[in-house]
Amino acid sequence: MEEELKNFIKVWVSAIISISYCYYASTRIKAGVFRLLSVLPVCALFLLFPLFFSSVHFSGSTAFFLSWLANFKLILFCLDQGPLSPLPSNLSRFICFTCFPIKPQQNPNPKNQIPKWVFAIKVAIFGVLLHLYEYKQYMSPTVLLVLYSLHIYLVLEFLLMLVKVLVFITLGCDLEPQADEPYLATSLQDFWGRRWNLMVPAILRPAVYTPVRRLAERKLNSDQALLLGVFATFLVSGAAHELIFFYFNREVPTGEAIWFFVLHGVCTVVEVAVKKSTYVRRWWRVSPAVSRILTVGFVVVTSGWLFFPPLIRSGMIVRLASEALLSIDFVKNKFFYFWAKNL
Repeated sequence: MEEELKNFIKVWVSAIISISYCYYASTRIKAGVFRLLSVLPVCALFLLFPLFFSSVHFSGSTAFFLSWLANFKLILFCLDQGPLSPLPSNLSRFICFTCFPIKPQQNPNPKNQIPKWVFAIKVAIFGVLLHLYEYKQYMSPTVLLVLYSLHIYLVLEFLLMLVKVLVFITLGCDLEPQADEPYLATSLQDFWGRRWNLMVPAILRPAVYTPVRRLAERKLNSDQALLLGVFATFLVSGAAHELIFFYFNREVPTGEAIWFFVLHGVCTVVEVAVKKSTYVRRWWRVSPAVSRILTVGFVVVTSGWLFFPPLIRSGMIVRLASEALLSIDFVKNKFFYFWAKNL
């Protein structure tokens, strides 16, 4: 654990130095090809950083924050687009908005704030979840699948909450929520576009969806171009997940993650097309409760079919649970050592 922490510090200090270079050097170059050329070495470096870790949590978070989102943000920045345009007012903001999946909140609305007790319940559920892993040999594959899905959701939720708190302390500004209770989604479009991991669609929209749609509109009608843009976005997201899976297990990608997102892309495209039908809007009504069960159920079932198998085969899920328990023990030992030393 201590060696991993040392690598973590080295990687993130290097990342901050690299982003500082982009802020002070690349911004002096006019947006376009030459700015992109000045940023590409940083993007290549960010692709290497997750390889410095053996920990699932450290390699996964670094891959998600730097290899995926930060690289997309920097490429958009070279084109004067995305969350780094207009240029943040100072270096601290530029670093935070590049490194982390965050966005400043323009019009804070207290009604949209999630109560603190909800987060406390999630922490309690996570504690119970870790305890249940001790009895996983007695559980059916279906139950384990639900536990794995819940585990990944909660880990991501806690990670983003930690980032949000640290950035709030550093910058002193309100940030937009990064998830909106995805288990309440009433459709795939609602789940992927408005509830789950909101920074990802906010990045993929200008980076993939918009340019693909504009190119497609030269040959196709507006509706067809829209659907092609949606599908292309899911395809790129699948490729990015395959890259993250590679960082987890250092094995040749199986393609299952891409097929998972291709399936969801096709289903979302069909869903959008059906919603545009006047007949469907007039005659077909599904209650929110039923649509939520169908949506979340579809996500969980298809995850068990295509998303989780490569992670289970590589032992990543088992490592995820053991690392969480190891981290808790590490913090406890350090706390008691500090307490005993100062007693």
